[in-house]
Amino acid sequence: MDQLLNQIAQCVENGKIKLNSPYPPAMKGKPGADELTKQALDEGISAQDILTKGLIVGMEKIGIKFKNNEVFVPQVLMSAKAMSTAMEHIKPMFLTGEVKRKGKFIIGTVTGDLHDIGKNLVAMMVEGNGWEVIDLGTDCPPQKFLEAIKEHPESFVGLSALLTTTMMNMEEIVKELKEYNKNLKILIGGAPVNEQFKAKIGADFYSPDPQGAVEYLNRFAN
Repeated sequence: MDQLLNQIAQCVENGKIKLNSPYPPAMKGKPGADELTKQALDEGISAQDILTKGLIVGMEKIGIKFKNNEVFVPQVLMSAKAMSTAMEHIKPMFLTGEVKRKGKFIIGTVTGDLHDIGKNLVAMMVEGNGWEVIDLGTDCPPQKFLEAIKEHPESFVGLSALLTTTMMNMEEIVKELKEYNKNLKILIGGAPVNEQFKAKIGADFYSPDPQGAVEYLNRFAN
């Protein structure tokens, strides 16, 4: 069992999606996360173990490599694709309660900003670590976040911005969300923001990379 779960983790870490996937070249002709996840289920390994001991392990490893500048965005996207392909096999178990999520995370790019690569990376890494992600997309005003929070009241919230002109909109969104629920945990990220800006606008956490956000959220995991 452990060997199969380790193989799944390696496929996610290296972005090996399926048997016929050409990437990475070193794993050509070997089964990918897709086939191995199905095999694990067929062999009676629980979906929870596949998630926590296989898929999440792989995503954590690629997240740490990305944080340390050992890999770059394309490799992370391949890992996320491998993860999401494998997840298709175990998603039905979320509905039955066999597999437990760590919690819920609402994320969106703030008002006036249409950039989504950073947001998407964070969403992929957080989902890959066992959280349910509610992705609101780009150009999200405060009301859109509020509606999502009302629908998912136990959620954490992530705000993304790439431009210095739109990062200022974070302040308004944080203010309105905190007025609605002062205990709400709000994470911010994006090229122009930093720890000082986080403190200035009253957000709870800032990270320059997706792995930092994952590690922060995992402190509160169910």
